[in-house]
Amino acid sequence: MKTWPTVTLPAIPGSGPLVRVHDTASGQLVDLTGQDGTASLYVCGITPYDATHLGHAATYVTFDILGRALRDSGLSVRYVQNVTDVDDPLLERAERDGRDWRELATSEIALFREDMTALAVLPPDELVGVVESIDQIAAAVRELITAGAAYELVNEGLGSADIYLDLAAGERINPVSGFTRAEMMSVIVDRGGDPERPGKRDPLDPLLWRAERPGEPAWTVPGLPAGRPGWHIECTAIARDHLGLPIDVQGGGVDLVFPHHDMSVVQADAVEQQFARAFLHQAMVGLDGEKMSKSKGNLVLVSRLRADGVDPMAIRLLLLAHRYDEGWDFTDADLGASQARLEAWRAAVSVNEAPDTAPVVAAVRAAVADNLDTPTALAAVDAWVASASDSDAARSIDAPGILARALDALLGVRL
Repeated sequence: MKTWPTVTLPAIPGSGPLVRVHDTASGQLVDLTGQDGTASLYVCGITPYDATHLGHAATYVTFDILGRALRDSGLSVRYVQNVTDVDDPLLERAERDGRDWRELATSEIALFREDMTALAVLPPDELVGVVESIDQIAAAVRELITAGAAYELVNEGLGSADIYLDLAAGERINPVSGFTRAEMMSVIVDRGGDPERPGKRDPLDPLLWRAERPGEPAWTVPGLPAGRPGWHIECTAIARDHLGLPIDVQGGGVDLVFPHHDMSVVQADAVEQQFARAFLHQAMVGLDGEKMSKSKGNLVLVSRLRADGVDPMAIRLLLLAHRYDEGWDFTDADLGASQARLEAWRAAVSVNEAPDTAPVVAAVRAAVADNLDTPTALAAVDAWVASASDSDAARSIDAPGILARALDALLGVRL
């Protein structure tokens, strides 16, 4: 699948420190050292049945900052992102709107690419769709069957069977979330599970392969009934086949911790593979006290803000003004403050001479390497901007350009 245009990072003097992040699974700060000079990053992508909202944008900007910080620390980055371009929500929206599901997916993926380009998000090395990965995913399902970690559940009246992961076959079902069973049961329906289905060995067992139903897309693959993949196995297979296991970081929104990322680990465990060394999650973005989500319809869309004339760099600064691991609510005042910040930064570097930028560049580097602390990075730039008009400060003709390039390279903010 085509990704969006490549971005060339401007060169800046020096290099950044080792990056450390909060690993959801261990609850600890961990250093990201990569393997053989390369860090592998897998981020769960969109289900393309609606446009990119600020919650999505926050996730992809967060992992963009991570990729920039890793590169600045001296590592190469190998980044893969998936697109769930066949799934129940997509099929339901297409039926509701009277559109072909493939056409709906194609149009929303195109809009997503436009939004990411506008927000200066570095593209993944590979943007991988589920539809193009059916054979790889089916192979992963067959491996789980062979390992004794899956079972069939007959569909009465259809003459076929769905295939489920048998959680009882493994030693753990909550390796990333640490959720209690009660916590899992409280969210499983809202997060794609079907705990009420009769015949399942455990209500939490996730679907690996859905046998064909009338009117639904299906694929014929060796060793499985005609059908399509379940959700969780898709990312396990794509990450393994495009990055190799274990990956250094699996990422996504915090609502993916359970069951999606737990199941990534459980499925890899079942075939005796470690899935990831660290797990990183973006907190929720809300509106009026509720999580911003497609199902609720309370969306602030990136494309709509852009159409209303909001500079994409102001949107990016809005996202960077909040810690990735703390939830927040969108407000017009917050957006206005980010627009004012952008104007002040642009004015500060649009001069012939400015004070030395080495301290502020070092402060930005240190902040983003320390668990992606972008609010502290922004505050450091604000302090430099506020002091830049000091008539007594020594000035350099190189300083404005150096800072502008550093903000582009480290924060993705183009001035």
